[in-house]
Amino acid sequence: MEKVDEDFSTGGLAPGGSGRFPWTLMYHSVARDEDDPYLITVSPRRFRQQIRWLAARGLRGVGVGALMRAHALGRARGLVGLSFDDGYRDFAEQAVPVLEEYGFTATVYVVAGKLSGHNDWDREGPRKALMSPRQVREVAAAGLEIGSHGLTHRRLAGLGRRELVAQVADSRAALQDVTGDEVAGFCYPYGSYDRAAAEAVGEAGYGYACATGRGGDDRLALPRCYVGQRDGAVRLAVKRGLHRWRS
Repeated sequence: MEKVDEDFSTGGLAPGGSGRFPWTLMYHSVARDEDDPYLITVSPRRFRQQIRWLAARGLRGVGVGALMRAHALGRARGLVGLSFDDGYRDFAEQAVPVLEEYGFTATVYVVAGKLSGHNDWDREGPRKALMSPRQVREVAAAGLEIGSHGLTHRRLAGLGRRELVAQVADSRAALQDVTGDEVAGFCYPYGSYDRAAAEAVGEAGYGYACATGRGGDDRLALPRCYVGQRDGAVRLAVKRGLHRWRS
């Protein structure tokens, strides 16, 4: 197992933090699609409203890796994690300019074996283009974190050892070849994982992994909050309140 950053070295949440892991939002696509059966798309207008809502409350969006380091040092107050699954091209085209405008950063979890392809794992709904290797490098150069979302977007729970290594370790190596930087974060496709999958993530050298929903408050199953098109100011306030109550 490769040595990981010391801020990520504990099995549970880092000792410098207090309580539940800080509020972390889970996005997917930022586009104008009207056909959205999986509810993964937020329009550019709505996305800007959501980012403006965070900023108006004194919150600053950061990538998950940066949030975890801040939490470990007890310095996460006022920070909110921003994460984007799948690595859609619209992240680079629609989301990044808004994030930069507000001085926010984020983490985008890329399907390493599908670069320049489409979301062929979604049988219904519109085909969405994925970032190219060049776009991944540009996003990384702009200061946003690149994480892995597996090699081909497979559910990891129940996979055998060889398939887990391909999805977890091989995807990390591929993305590091693309960016030239270390890839510290993993995100389970569909939120699907079991003990074997989490162990494979740790053995591959990742510092942390994201689940969906409540997760497990462990560095290899960090909880996140889904955000969609319907989430205006009232719903965001409720979701933030629920997170603070659970903390």
